[in-house]
Parts: sequence; structure tokens; C-alpha cells
Amino acid sequence: MPDVIIAGAGAAGMMCAIVAARRGRAVLLLDHSRKLAEKIRISGGGNCNFTNLHAKPENYLSGNPHFCRSALARYTPQHFIALLGKHGIGYHEKKSGQLFCDEGSEAIIAMLKSECDAAGVRWCAPCEILKIASLPERGGAKRFALTTSHGAFDTQSLVIATGGLSIPKMGATPFGYKIAQQFGIPVTRLKPGLVPLSFHPDEWRGYAELAGISIEAVASCGKPYFRDNLLFTHRGLSGPAILQISSYWEHGQPLHINLLPDRDMRETFAQQRGSRMLMSNFLAQYLPRRFAEIWCAQLEEDKLAGNKPLNQYADKELAALAAKLHDWQITPTGTLGYAKAEVTCGGVDTRALSSKTLECNEVPGLYFIGEVVDVTGQLGGFNFQWAWASGHAAGEAA
Repeated sequence: MPDVIIAGAGAAGMMCAIVAARRGRAVLLLDHSRKLAEKIRISGGGNCNFTNLHAKPENYLSGNPHFCRSALARYTPQHFIALLGKHGIGYHEKKSGQLFCDEGSEAIIAMLKSECDAAGVRWCAPCEILKIASLPERGGAKRFALTTSHGAFDTQSLVIATGGLSIPKMGATPFGYKIAQQFGIPVTRLKPGLVPLSFHPDEWRGYAELAGISIEAVASCGKPYFRDNLLFTHRGLSGPAILQISSYWEHGQPLHINLLPDRDMRETFAQQRGSRMLMSNFLAQYLPRRFAEIWCAQLEEDKLAGNKPLNQYADKELAALAAKLHDWQITPTGTLGYAKAEVTCGGVDTRALSSKTLECNEVPGLYFIGEVVDVTGQLGGFNFQWAWASGHAAGEAA
């Protein structure tokens, strides 16, 4: 019988299996899917943004912000890069420390599978876990008895690496959260993260015509802010800046968008005070023309200003327009849900886990790693780095 059973053969699960098996542990890796590591396969448009050179605790959202510090410090992006080097796999940096695989996601999956096989990890997939029970042993220790579609197993250490609720068409389920609840381990509030935001159709009617247009802007919600492209869609906003801020956004909160972060529009209006250009044409020098037209039309609808020549605006009107360009406030009605979310925010409460080993404080031998835990990375390879680091931490202990 195995010393360690890992439920979930994704990024975190395979890393944990490799590390535990290298220690001489007999490891059994279970997964309910026929296809291996689908989330790795689709990541980065198939090129796998496998880490970020700048990964640090500040790049993660959690109810317990310091929890991820220990695991991240002990397994860094350089450790994973060294693993790529061992297999002769090339990579490149796109921007802001984001590393992508030259040979695509399949090379990363093949590398992890090869490392598992070399370490002696046993596989069982597709395999459905039907029931988990704990069996008391001498000295207060416990073993875990699993009833599966491939028969019964029991083990000293059980690692849950089953992911979150994002992208259900790829097999995402609430299995990990249910196991936590079964053993009395709290789960924080769950919501889609890194997800496009939607708006009421009536309010978005004009902007829906802009689908496909992108603007570099700063999106903020409370203290967090992100500068990157935002993308107009038929239903709302997407693009990196919006995906980033979506993890922090709560229903009812307005988004604050600085449409022209590199330009002081109050000063620009003052310098061009005598211009006879219509405001929409004037703004089209700095923003996509169609957006400028719709934005100005919306202002007119809201009775804030008309679309008239610049020299016909009062100073107070120009000051208000400049302020609005630097702080365009719009309130989403919701998100596009787990179907379009890259990650799940929230998860197994980190206060119930050891930050060093990811083991449950009150249930020795039970571990939770990866996305199922309440640690959510920002866009750009941070979530994979958490998968590698948390998997490594549990693999050293399980």
C-alpha cells in the first residue's frame, strides 16, 4: 500500500509526487480525468506561462497574506528553471518577469510526467474517489482509507491537489472543498478570479460596439491597481488589467479607470484652450476614435457636457472632463463566472494549515496544496509558482 496518495495530477500534484517519491516514499497519484494536466495544457495560449521571475508574497491574495511566504522562499522560480535546464527545455521572458516555454505546454507536462516516472510514482487515472475515511492507529496517528473506482487503498499521508472551480468544462469540481469540510477544516468564501467583468446590457449598449478595441489604462478598486491593456467585449471588459483587478473586485463596487495615465489632461486642455476641434476629435488624438465618440456621447446623455469645440467649454467643465478621464468610474454587474475564470479566489483556510508543510494542524497526515488553498496569484505565472512551491513543500513532508 502507498505511503502517500495524491488526489489530483495537475501542476501541484505532480510536483508533490516527484518530491515525495525522491525521498523514497511509495507514491500513488490519482486523477479523475483521462487527460493529464489540462490546465497546464491550455495555459499561456498553449505556451505555458510557467512562472514569474518576480514572484513574492505581495503577488498573492489570501485571507492570511503571509502564509505563502515560507513555501515560496523554499522553492523559487530559479528552482523550476533549473528543472527545465535538466530536460533541455528552452524558455523566454515576455514582459514583467513572465516566463513562457519555447516548446509549448506539452513539453512541461511531458517533463513532469517523466520526473514522476523516474522517481517511481505509480499512476491511477481515470480514477474516481468515492469515499475517504480516517482509521485510528496506535499512538494517536491515523491512516486514510480510500474507496475508489479502482478499488480500496489506504495510506499514511493524503494530499489533496484537486484544484478549484475555474473552467468546469476541463473537469473542475468542488471535491477538495468537500474533503476539507468532511474533516472539519474551514473553507473561505469562493469566487471566480482573473475573470472578465460584465455590465448591464442597457448601460453597456454603446460600448458593446467597441468589442475588440484595447486601451492601455490603470484599473483600480480600493488600494490595488494594475496598469495594462483593457479590452472591450460585447458584455463588458476583459484584458490583463481587468482580469487582475477582478480578483479584488466585490459586487457593488465601482471600478476606477485612468484612461490616460501618461498625460495630465488638465494641462493638455489648458495648452490647447483655443482649439476649435470637437471634444471627441480632440480626444481621438490620445484614445481610439470610436471610444472617444461613444464616451463623449455618454457624457452628453448624463448631462455632464456636450460634444462641442474645445474653446466653447468653461474652465470648470474642462476640469471635470480631465478628472473623469483620469478616474472613469463604472460599476460592473458581475463576472463571467467560473467558466471564464482562470482561478478560484478563496479556498481551504490557511489558518488551518502549516505554512511550512501544508499539513492540516488538526488532521495529521492530510495536506492541501495548489489552487484548492486560499492563496490566489495575480496574472502572469504566479499561480503556477504557487503550485510548484506548495507541491514541493508538501512533498518534502508527506
